[in-house]
Amino acid sequence: MNSRKVVYLFFSTLLIGSISGAIVGLIIEFDVYTAGSFLNFVFGLIWLLGISAAFSLISQMGFFAYLTLHRFGLALFKSQKLWNYVQIILVAFVVFDLIYFRYIAFAEPGETILHYSVMPILLLAFGLLVAYLKAKDTNQGAFIPALFFIVVVTTIEWVPALTVNDPKWLWLYFAPLITANTWQLLILHRLTKKES
Repeated sequence: MNSRKVVYLFFSTLLIGSISGAIVGLIIEFDVYTAGSFLNFVFGLIWLLGISAAFSLISQMGFFAYLTLHRFGLALFKSQKLWNYVQIILVAFVVFDLIYFRYIAFAEPGETILHYSVMPILLLAFGLLVAYLKAKDTNQGAFIPALFFIVVVTTIEWVPALTVNDPKWLWLYFAPLITANTWQLLILHRLTKKES
């Protein structure tokens, strides 16, 4: 992959993450950003784009860290099959943790564990969809790594918002992460494909 493609990947991911975070931020607190003058909206939008850009940069760091980790895992386990099993176990562990530990830490009277199951199950379902698309575009061997990246790496990047447990920050942080991670995963093979 040449430097032009690396620059394209960087800036396109930054733009997609920033816009998605700004849209979600505007939806969450539409009244706050539209109250008062037009400048209030402009400065609020600039703030949302900036904070979302920061989160999409975290996503990019996580993506390149995972590419390194994936190669390390293949070398350590000396078998893609065994490394895939390890990744599946880690995906299951992370989904369980997202449900159980958040429930233990943040559940209020009257809340059941089902309240804390929705978001992790949706993340897993989205991960399965993205992994299917990645495998369809490349090869079946890409399914488990793609699922691992979307579920596990996104969750690791999302930890600061998860520990606060403020719905506004959960979604404001999550939107740029998941869109940037999805974009990077689905565009990488197109950028690295040899031109004939």
